[in-house]
Amino acid sequence: MLQAYLPLLILLVLAVIIGLFVVLLGEWFGPKRPTARKSAPYESGMVPYGPGTRRISVRYYLVAVLFILFDIETVFFLLWAVVLRNLGVLGLIEMVVFISTLIVGFVYAWKKGALEWE
Repeated sequence: MLQAYLPLLILLVLAVIIGLFVVLLGEWFGPKRPTARKSAPYESGMVPYGPGTRRISVRYYLVAVLFILFDIETVFFLLWAVVLRNLGVLGLIEMVVFISTLIVGFVYAWKKGALEWE
């Protein structure tokens, strides 16, 4: 039974070995001449100000995660629209339940202030 997974395991092992080999090859033979200018943070050609690592509010990450979550959910709308005729009324009811769940989550995040940018 596990013989079916042998080619997948071989491919995974080869991918890891080749990946490590390429990274180590660059590390061993790549140029190593660090300077202060090369180590400075790059800000689109502008003179950098302040430290390169600044504290970012957790709200930034929360908004990003919520955006990705709701953005991925819209993919289901496209797939649903493509096969709507085949699904019939049952598919419509399931999508109404799905959209209702999304709206409840969106309203909850909105009421909690997760979408406020300060």
